[in-house]
Amino acid sequence: MSPDNRSSGGDLSRQSPTGGSITPPPRPEASLVAEPRQDQTAAADLIRQKINHLYGDNVVVNQTETTSNQTPDNSRTDYQQSASNPYQRSIQTHPKPEAEQWQAYHSAWQNYYQEYYKKFYAQQKLTERPTGPLGTVQTQPDTISDNQSKPDYSRDDALYALRQELRQKVTHSATKIRRSRHFVPIAAAVAVVSVFLFLQYNQVLISAVHAYASPGAVNPQNIVIDPGTEAVVGMEPRLIIPKINVDVPVLYDVGVDQASQLAAMQKGVAHFPIPGANSHPGEIGNTVLSGHSSNDLFDPGEYKFIFAQLEKLAVGDSIYANYEGKRYTYIITRTEVVKPTEVNKLVYPTDKPVMTLITCTPLGTALNRLLVTAEQVSPDPTKATAAPSGSGEASGNITPIPGNSATLLERLFGRD
Repeated sequence: MSPDNRSSGGDLSRQSPTGGSITPPPRPEASLVAEPRQDQTAAADLIRQKINHLYGDNVVVNQTETTSNQTPDNSRTDYQQSASNPYQRSIQTHPKPEAEQWQAYHSAWQNYYQEYYKKFYAQQKLTERPTGPLGTVQTQPDTISDNQSKPDYSRDDALYALRQELRQKVTHSATKIRRSRHFVPIAAAVAVVSVFLFLQYNQVLISAVHAYASPGAVNPQNIVIDPGTEAVVGMEPRLIIPKINVDVPVLYDVGVDQASQLAAMQKGVAHFPIPGANSHPGEIGNTVLSGHSSNDLFDPGEYKFIFAQLEKLAVGDSIYANYEGKRYTYIITRTEVVKPTEVNKLVYPTDKPVMTLITCTPLGTALNRLLVTAEQVSPDPTKATAAPSGSGEASGNITPIPGNSATLLERLFGRD
């Protein structure tokens, strides 16, 4: 190879050791190294716009300040200067709200909800109260404008709203209970227990009513104004007690056993003629009359509660007995409560015509007996005759003082 061939600029190829020529690779153009391509610049600009949009308009690029004696590097292109560090930016933080601003914020929301619920309850009130003070129907307005005056809620309105709410709750609870599968068995059990208690204790309930309600069974013609006046009356034996409005027939000379006494008391007041206390009105001795203060409602008879108010009698009250066409007047001298077996309380020596009324006490029970004793004052007791001898005597043992009929439990299981 000659030197002329190496220095020649037209042919840069050289020969290989094998005799072939070697062509060097082409050299890059200077324009591609010095400046970026146009499409790369457009992509960089698009990215910078997106970043500016994300961080807002108030962005500040942290660039190193150049001193006055420094010369800017004009050799760097615009792309290199702008893309040196595009993420070095400072963001201005949002200022925190002050306490006054928070207070104003909450007050605004509270006012909003207060006005909202005022309008809501005003509409609800008009819906629940369909009639006005004169009976006219009040319709609910569609809307309530802010210019209208706000309704004033009084104490009556508040009580009405509370009653409506309670009524709705009670109705809902009652409906829920009735639909429950346990309601029917419980209701049936309550009904059975109620019926049993009524059958067992009806005489207690009804006698209490009779004790405080005037029977109104007194015939005005039988009211005695003057106890000392002798009056001619009918032949039917009767007992009259004006203070407790009693005017009842009397059945004399009946048996002293419990069955005979109960049968006689179905028709009025029964004579209880035991030995030593077997007299009649107008005769010296004790005339004993027995009557019900309470008895089973389902037993026959119209006089089951005739002596329900007997305990209201006091010393000095008057009792009248019509017997064989003559009226006898008695004045109460004492009252006493004894046991049913204390029959001896009715037998005692006396030289006067005496009458004793017997009934059960307390009301609705047969635990004790109330004895109301009265002495004859008219006609003249000194002219009274002696009781017939042997009358009122009963064979065998004398039964206790008569009382009420057996209750439901006593009928099922017997008396003690």
